[in-house]
Amino acid sequence: MLMPKRTKHRKMFRGRMKGAAHKGNFVAFGDYGLQALEPSWITNRQIESCRVAINRTFKREGKTYIRIFPDKPITARPAGVRMGKGKGNVEGWVSVVRPGRILFEVSGVTEEKAAAALRKAAMKLPIRCKVVKREEKENGGEN
Repeated sequence: MLMPKRTKHRKMFRGRMKGAAHKGNFVAFGDYGLQALEPSWITNRQIESCRVAINRTFKREGKTYIRIFPDKPITARPAGVRMGKGKGNVEGWVSVVRPGRILFEVSGVTEEKAAAALRKAAMKLPIRCKVVKREEKENGGEN
C-alpha cells in the first residue's frame, strides 16, 4: 500500500474539496489517462486495486503511471467510545482528488486495450471518471 515514509505532523485537518484541479490535470507521461470528474478522497487501497486491475489487463505489456499519492492521514475513533477525549488514531491514508485530476496514465499499448484497462480501474473508484487522450500542443512541443 502507498503511504508516506514519514510526515511532519501525525494528524491533519479534514479540509475542503472546492474547485477544480489546477495541477495534474493533463496527460503528462503516458498516452492515455483516467481523469476524475468529481471531488473525493481516494484511499491507498483503492489506488492499489486500480493498479492491479490495470496491470492484469495489460498482461506484462505497457507501462502504468500513478499520478496521485495518498499523503493525507485519516483518523477514526474505535467503535463504542464516547464523545471527547481527543482526536482518534490514524487509520489510513487518502489522496485528495478534485475534478479534472489525472489519476492514472498508461502507455505502450493500443487505444482499445488502454481504454479497457482504465475503465476497469474506474470501476474500483468511488467517483465518475473518463478516459482521456494525450493532447499535443499546436507548436509541436510537449505538454
